[in-house]
Amino acid sequence: MTLGGFLLLLVIAAICGAIGQSIAGYSLGGCFVSILIGFIGAWLGPLIAKELDLPMFYTIRVQGREFPFVWSIIGSTVFALVVGMLTRGRNRQS
Repeated sequence: MTLGGFLLLLVIAAICGAIGQSIAGYSLGGCFVSILIGFIGAWLGPLIAKELDLPMFYTIRVQGREFPFVWSIIGSTVFALVVGMLTRGRNRQS
């Protein structure tokens, strides 16, 4: 993989992570955290789809590697919800 392809994957992961955090309603950090959440979502989302026998759609191909865009957003949302509820859920006052 070339540097350009890797940077493109970082940008796509950052977008997926930012969208996932927005849907979840938790902002866990800045740009680097969004990239990390996007990559975790890219791992978690297809895992969820595979377990539920759902199809992979809207995948982006970057230099021969597929990046499941929609499932990355879904996985990022799930991950951001879980982390946000665990870290900030304790501090909420009723």
